Amino acid sequence: MFHTKGITAMIMLAVALLLSLVLTLLLGVPYIDFLRKKTIGQYILDVAPEAHAKKAGTPTTGGVFIIVAIILASIITLCMAQKLDNSAWIIIITLLFMALAGFQDDYLKLKGHENKGLSPKGKLIRQILIALIPTIYAMQAYGSVITLGSKSLDLGWVYPIFTVLVVTGASNAYNLTDGLDGLAASTGIPAFLACAVIAFADGHNAAAIIAATVIGALIGFLKYNKPKAQVFMGDTGSLALGGLLGTLAVICRCEILLAIFGGIFVIETLSVILQVTSFKLTGKRIFKMSPIHHHFELCGHSELRIVREFTLVSFIFAAIAVFLNFTL
Repeated sequence: MFHTKGITAMIMLAVALLLSLVLTLLLGVPYIDFLRKKTIGQYILDVAPEAHAKKAGTPTTGGVFIIVAIILASIITLCMAQKLDNSAWIIIITLLFMALAGFQDDYLKLKGHENKGLSPKGKLIRQILIALIPTIYAMQAYGSVITLGSKSLDLGWVYPIFTVLVVTGASNAYNLTDGLDGLAASTGIPAFLACAVIAFADGHNAAAIIAATVIGALIGFLKYNKPKAQVFMGDTGSLALGGLLGTLAVICRCEILLAIFGGIFVIETLSVILQVTSFKLTGKRIFKMSPIHHHFELCGHSELRIVREFTLVSFIFAAIAVFLNFTL
């Protein structure tokens, strides 16, 4: 019986991935055409590498059709699998609100005709408020305990602060990684793959199905976002997907492993922190530019090479996280 259930669950994961992939491919064409007709394009920061100037005007807010595909595929597959439970709704609602916050940021940039949307404070407040949704659910479901394999730790009153940091941190880290054609999507695939495997192995089937839909959506999005990109996901996509990754980690109780399977996003964030700290304390920069993918770009590496190498590293991190989940 267990074997049959396991096979059925794996089939549902495959259905979720394929359905999301197809929806993303189908929704992408009309949405990108709409953006082009309305001349809704990206504005490039003056401090960005010179090579990025040619990207000005590329349609943005592509995250809209990514998120729509993920939500539709998730609800359909979860209904088929009879797994549309409270945890699934919490994940979906958090994703939707994060996407709306990201869309507001993108809209303000487009309205102002410059790459300045929500203020950092305004964006952070929205992220924290949204992060409270999975935090409150997790506190009701798990108390204040976090786990790593067979080990557990009760964080007490620190737990809600910790989970809010996990969700908001993941959201911002993914957002920082979205700086080259195909980078956020390509590095996100192994991260969500590891999340899906860990969730499935630990019995969080609803979360595993949602993670599978993200993999399908990101594969489909790469058709439009690979160099030279036809569309950018914008903050609508990157803030939402990062927030989703953090939310999945909280719901599946793999917050510690998130630091590993989301290793690329951690490195990107650390590069910014180190750069800012070094410049403020010493007046010197560690990297030619941060986040670190821009450093490699200014060192003469092509975008395609950087994306390929970062994706490989992301797969390695994902494999390590899955291995630790099964061995600890």
